Amino acid sequence: MKNIRLIIAYDGTDFHGVQECLEAAIQKLVVEPVELWGSGRTDAGAHASRQVANFKTASPIPCANLLKALNDLLPPTVRVRDAREVPDGFHARYDARSKTYRYRVLEAPVCPPFIWRFVCHHPYPLDHARMAEAARLVEGEHDFTSFAASPAHVGEGDAEARNDDARSTVRTIFSSRLLWRPRTSLLIYEVRGSGFLHHMVRNIVGTLLEVGRGKLAPEDVLRIVEARDRTKAGPTAPARGLCLVKVEY
Repeated sequence: MKNIRLIIAYDGTDFHGVQECLEAAIQKLVVEPVELWGSGRTDAGAHASRQVANFKTASPIPCANLLKALNDLLPPTVRVRDAREVPDGFHARYDARSKTYRYRVLEAPVCPPFIWRFVCHHPYPLDHARMAEAARLVEGEHDFTSFAASPAHVGEGDAEARNDDARSTVRTIFSSRLLWRPRTSLLIYEVRGSGFLHHMVRNIVGTLLEVGRGKLAPEDVLRIVEARDRTKAGPTAPARGLCLVKVEY
């Protein structure tokens, strides 16, 4: 049996099951049942530029041929960027040590039709300095119940999921920052953490937008974290602005 690792990019707008789509394409090629393990499921409607997955197969198809054949079978909104054999013990979900997400907000009067699938359009001014200050306050180890979907549950593929309580809502955020790109009017939130609860990044972004609008103060973010109450945080930002950009092992 070979253990094959895939690096996958996809536009999640029209998908509710990218994994199922990939599994079907792989099984058609290797002509055997396949279980595909991803580093974790992204929210429905969200995107990925470097999702990681692995599967085991007895098929003799070389990885280079597998890569080409898979992309011939998959819809154009899903692309396998790399396929290679890895050690038998590698597991895309359980071996993940950190993930990085980016969330893009277009702060402009009009959203061009070419990018609407990949940004959250906000046509009104935001206070970037206050948002950046608030973003830094989520760094460190915290109980993120206030930013989890309700009821709170673990995001699949979290680094802690193999050994710790599967219902734990404690996560470590290594970096949380805001980037402003004036030429393109894009406000980018980038967060890197040990793992993420369901809707966690989108709920943080929704709260940061409330700070940017002046409805919350930056220091309110700490109060929201400490409350461990989803109703205290801001609304869930749309999935289309979210992209998984890196998984580290």
